[in-house]
Amino acid sequence: MSTSPTAVLRAELRDDTADVATPTPRLSWTVEGAPDAWLQADAEITDGRQTVTIEGRDSVLVAWPFAPLEPGETREVGVRVRATTGALTEWSDARAVRAAFLAPGEWVAQPIGLSEPDRDAQPFEARTSFTIDRAVTSAFLFWTALGVAEPAVNGAPVSDDVLAPGWTAYRDRLVHESVDVTALVRPGENVLSATVAGAWYTEKYGFFTFTDRLYGTQPSFLAQLRVTYADGAVETLAATGAGWEAAGDGPVVDSGVYPGEHQDLRRSATSWTPARVGAAAKPGFDTVPVPEARIAPPVRRIETLPVSAVIDTPSGGRILDFGQNLVGRLRVRVRGEAGRRVTIRHAEVLEDGELGIRPLRNAAATATFDLGGGDDVLESRFSFYGFRYAEITGADIDPAAVEAVVLHTDMTRTGWFAASDPLIERLHENVVWGMRGNFLSIPTDCPQRDERLGWTGDIQVFTPTASFLYDCDGFLTSWLRDLAHEQRHTSDGSVPLVIPAALPSFGGGGPVAAWGDAATVVPTVLHERFGDAGVLADQYDSMRAWVESVLADAGDSGLWAGRMQLGDWLDPAAPPDKPGQAKVSGDIVATAYLARSLQQVADAARLLGRDDDAARYDVLAARSRDAFTAEYVTPAGRMMSDAPTAYALALEFDLVREPGVRAGLAARLADLVREGGYRIGTGFVGTPLVTDALTDGGHLDAAERLLTQTECPSWLYPVTMGATTVWERWDSMLPDGSINPGEMTSFNHYALGAVADWLHRVVAGLAPAEPAYRTLRIAPHPLASLAHASARHITPYGEASVGWVREGDEIVVTATVPANTTAVVELAGREPFEVGSGAHAWRMPQVAASDRPQLPGLDASLADVIDDPRAYRALLDTLAEIDPERAESVRAETHWGRGRTVSTALMFTPPPVLAAVDAAIRAATA
Repeated sequence: MSTSPTAVLRAELRDDTADVATPTPRLSWTVEGAPDAWLQADAEITDGRQTVTIEGRDSVLVAWPFAPLEPGETREVGVRVRATTGALTEWSDARAVRAAFLAPGEWVAQPIGLSEPDRDAQPFEARTSFTIDRAVTSAFLFWTALGVAEPAVNGAPVSDDVLAPGWTAYRDRLVHESVDVTALVRPGENVLSATVAGAWYTEKYGFFTFTDRLYGTQPSFLAQLRVTYADGAVETLAATGAGWEAAGDGPVVDSGVYPGEHQDLRRSATSWTPARVGAAAKPGFDTVPVPEARIAPPVRRIETLPVSAVIDTPSGGRILDFGQNLVGRLRVRVRGEAGRRVTIRHAEVLEDGELGIRPLRNAAATATFDLGGGDDVLESRFSFYGFRYAEITGADIDPAAVEAVVLHTDMTRTGWFAASDPLIERLHENVVWGMRGNFLSIPTDCPQRDERLGWTGDIQVFTPTASFLYDCDGFLTSWLRDLAHEQRHTSDGSVPLVIPAALPSFGGGGPVAAWGDAATVVPTVLHERFGDAGVLADQYDSMRAWVESVLADAGDSGLWAGRMQLGDWLDPAAPPDKPGQAKVSGDIVATAYLARSLQQVADAARLLGRDDDAARYDVLAARSRDAFTAEYVTPAGRMMSDAPTAYALALEFDLVREPGVRAGLAARLADLVREGGYRIGTGFVGTPLVTDALTDGGHLDAAERLLTQTECPSWLYPVTMGATTVWERWDSMLPDGSINPGEMTSFNHYALGAVADWLHRVVAGLAPAEPAYRTLRIAPHPLASLAHASARHITPYGEASVGWVREGDEIVVTATVPANTTAVVELAGREPFEVGSGAHAWRMPQVAASDRPQLPGLDASLADVIDDPRAYRALLDTLAEIDPERAESVRAETHWGRGRTVSTALMFTPPPVLAAVDAAIRAATA
């Protein structure tokens, strides 16, 4: 029996709650169970009071068509949709939409804390009582903290959120939580309490010994209840301020993001005194902003992992391995005598069989517990750790009583990738885990050492990948609000290197390319992937301020040159202690980003109806493109900075538009990649671009060789070394198992994992051709080394997928196109064509592999040797049997160019060795 299609409704940017942070939440809906080629003609939306018809196909972030929500109001909203055929869907299930914001002037809570703390950043407990004297319809707790907190009503936690309310730009923006506590209040006297710690608010930021508290010396708690009675009356109760009391002798003794946490489970708060009223803020942060409602999901406990192995260390200790580098903390069940101290130390890797803690720098990352004497459950409450390994001392604990609790912002997973190569699949899984660990309240650079900051350059390059893997629109929209606030505090409209701006003394020399460009790139990607024009509107002033700050710094030539830049950060050729010394000129990076950001602002202005701005920035973008080409590109298609990143920028930022020159640039990029032995030659800036630049230039084979390379530096080298997340450096761990000697290295950094976006869009072939995937682009690029690959993504219109598999002499491509969308399909050997929604399959011929000729031994071109894995292995294996050091030297230092023969790479080699190599290459390629 056939059933009618059904609509599924969503309000604003979260699907984990009915709460919305605006009186006019945008509505989105998908249609499930629709027939093929289904398109929407119009939609009827009801809020129970009014039914409105929306004409046309729009179904993503549609403007609220009803009277605005009042604070505290809940409406039940439903939708049914008419197809272009005239058929109607069923009405969707009613979606509760609840106003989680307060009315203007309603916020009255004041910061409270310990009146006489014993030390800086001292955790505390706070409490007050309130009376309910009549029947209650609803009770909502609104709370926030300068720090983090866990509130309770009558002893029961109000939610399962962790590290709430998170980290924001404290001088301008606080986020309040909105929690329904109706089930927790009772007639008569009630107690509202909270345990509070400093976390990000009281942390010391900086590098080496130059660290200090930035925001405040003590945490504070702010809260108030809105109670609605059965008689219709609404009352604010228990607002923090006079009448609250606080105690600093509870079980949480000390806690910090970097140090870790100390709990004494024998303690309970007893020294209650009147609370301090007012923030314990440092100069410049004295004003506490009125909090706004949360727009991003909170951090939660997402899953737990058991111990996967127990390792005995050379020093006689015992280390627990959880099999996965993760972010969170341990939960340990233990029974021991009261006062016994249990200490947990964390590390991402082992070195010489012990915890590798040098990369943690000043972060102690240690959890300490004094047992209470009963059946204790040990888990840090206000700190978190980046680790795969942990060492527990002070008690003999059964590994079965230990689990790792994974923490991150509770976003919905939306993207998956699969391929026949297990190393590539593990690489993709590492990217996912890297995102999970670093999307914790804000997008951080690393989760383990004394940093964990919102570096703008990292998220700028990673946003396309992130927006495929998870629904991160609300998460990044929230962070962008902080970016705009912090930007307004700069004298020139530039963007701080980290957001929130926790390093006021770092940088400050003016705008920095690729980092500050997060102001333009991130909103642009959110519009492209989620159809969110609202974020462009909200961030437009920030976007414009950023490019104006660069224009003021750069002058009138169209070039941005001669200034300090971080450039292609962590180019693998850079010395370990000088990560900014890249092969590509920082001026090339800067001008390329200026041109692209100008074009992005022009495009945003056009979309928003700011036509004068659009025309102005179009002209400025063209000026910078022309200046870039004139200054850095030869007519023959060579870059003045002959490095892969330079070519990738020129091609992928569309800075060079003459087809012949573009072809020359792409060919030279492919040559450089080959000459480098198909090992990575790019840093943070070039890495997200290089495979696309090669593919678009007709050199898919070179992109494939880069992807599948396992020698260092490469994406798969860390996988062969056992990595379960993406590393900060290509060689964060050296081949001998030692940690990179540089002062800065992390084993959980997502930036270099931006290649996953290419896996999704190009290898599998699933990309947006219009914002929000309203039109899909299906364009798979089967890699010769793979038997199959596929990608699946929950778009704003519904689930889409593309996959391909080899069958005989054909490749079978399958795709699912969601209802109310279309797809442009590009298959090898066919002109592009369009299809409607539904399931599809096509066949295309495999490209037969060309027979490789026998190579003439020592007279063979080094380019031919590196392009023929048989010859390459014969060369290195033969040398390794005789002289392993020479083999490694040839592998790492040879310039694999077309005009050079094998003999030129083996100068001063004894004749018997030359003869052996010559014979081996000839035999291997016969």
